Amino acid sequence: MKLGRLNHVGVATPDLDASIAFYRDVMGASDITEPFVLESQKVRVCFVNTPRDSGALDTRGGTQIELLEPTDPDSAVGKWLARNPMGGQHHICYEVEDIAQAHAWFIAQGKRVLGEPRIGAHGTMIFFVHPKDMNGQLTEIMQRPAGGH
Repeated sequence: MKLGRLNHVGVATPDLDASIAFYRDVMGASDITEPFVLESQKVRVCFVNTPRDSGALDTRGGTQIELLEPTDPDSAVGKWLARNPMGGQHHICYEVEDIAQAHAWFIAQGKRVLGEPRIGAHGTMIFFVHPKDMNGQLTEIMQRPAGGH
């Protein structure tokens, strides 16, 4: 298994609209996707696209911030927010070339893989690895999306 690029940082929020306003008005983000509901994860989500570098006009290729608001308090993100009511960094996500190979590799390493690969917010296959096996950080592993994002 070979680690790919950092695709996004997941940020849980109790109020997605307020977080969008923060990234737009305070952080100067100009490329924010329309929010949508990902029923399988019980979250309302959008992506803040960052440019490739601070001087780039073309935002393709930059890392994304994934904003996550739970639609159900019993969802994984809802439970996380119950323990962290202000919200904050929830997970980091790395791309891999082959999701099935990466899934098998993490299991063979004895890591606690949280479920089978499933479709994530980018429309590609993902799975999560438990923070206790990833230096304290919940880690999403994602099939590299076609076209970069």
